[in-house]
Amino acid sequence: MAEAVFQPAAILDPKVFGLPVDREVLFSNHKNLYKKRIEKRQRKLFVKIGPVKPFLRRNEKILLVTTGYSPLSSLAQVLTGFVFSYLKRSLFVFTNQRIIHLPATSSYKYRDTLAQIAYSGCKSIALKGGTLVVEYSRRGKIEKFKAIGVPERKKIRALLKKSIPLSGTKGHLAARIHLCPRCARPLTAKKYQCSHCQLGFKSRIVAALLAIVVPGGGYLYVRQYLLGALNALLEVFLLAFSIVLLIDYYDRIPVNKIYLVGIPAIYLYVKITAIIHSNHFIDEYIPTKKSITPGKKN
Repeated sequence: MAEAVFQPAAILDPKVFGLPVDREVLFSNHKNLYKKRIEKRQRKLFVKIGPVKPFLRRNEKILLVTTGYSPLSSLAQVLTGFVFSYLKRSLFVFTNQRIIHLPATSSYKYRDTLAQIAYSGCKSIALKGGTLVVEYSRRGKIEKFKAIGVPERKKIRALLKKSIPLSGTKGHLAARIHLCPRCARPLTAKKYQCSHCQLGFKSRIVAALLAIVVPGGGYLYVRQYLLGALNALLEVFLLAFSIVLLIDYYDRIPVNKIYLVGIPAIYLYVKITAIIHSNHFIDEYIPTKKSITPGKKN
């Protein structure tokens, strides 16, 4: 039977900020003992996850909320390391049925994009150091979510041992599945329109072309405005410097060959990095509309 993905949260008590929770689990430590500091931390994070309310299913309860980063490719990590990780901040909502992954801004603000990891589609979930390692039942695919919030690590390990019902049997759920932020239906990989409500999403091709043609264009397209402005300034400076060096070289004006080769190489590096980064953001399914109301075709 196909999974029901858009059912409003049932009227369940207790609730925190209107969201159904298992209070005994949410506000306790890894030894199931209530801690005031844990309640304070969880309530602080709950302020950030309000947008998930329309996407919760009947009988689904939140067990824990934590912070971390979306998966990064090896190439992206090599190119920019921690700087890019900072741009991939995310919130993770552990429920009794799945993990809801919310890519967020640097201040953990919801960006109208979300995904789910269904426990029933996972072969294993483990917290290794500060990295959440998820192995799906389909072809042994593995994803890693780094820098999971330190205050929640022991609790997550305890949940994974006792309360998370892994089965690894449902093939159609054996992956991190992005959901439409308007109708909550699963989105098709590499298809940038929801097949149910026709909500459009940003395109990899457009992002790459803008990153190539317009200084900072790829970042601006995916709504990373500050990064786009900084990237544009850097690209314009490097391009202008490269042109000046080439003109001097052809006019037989002495030019340090290190600059002659190095500056254009840095410019090319910045361009390639912008293309890769833009496509990483595109993979999170960014709606073309800036404001999305769940359940409403706005």
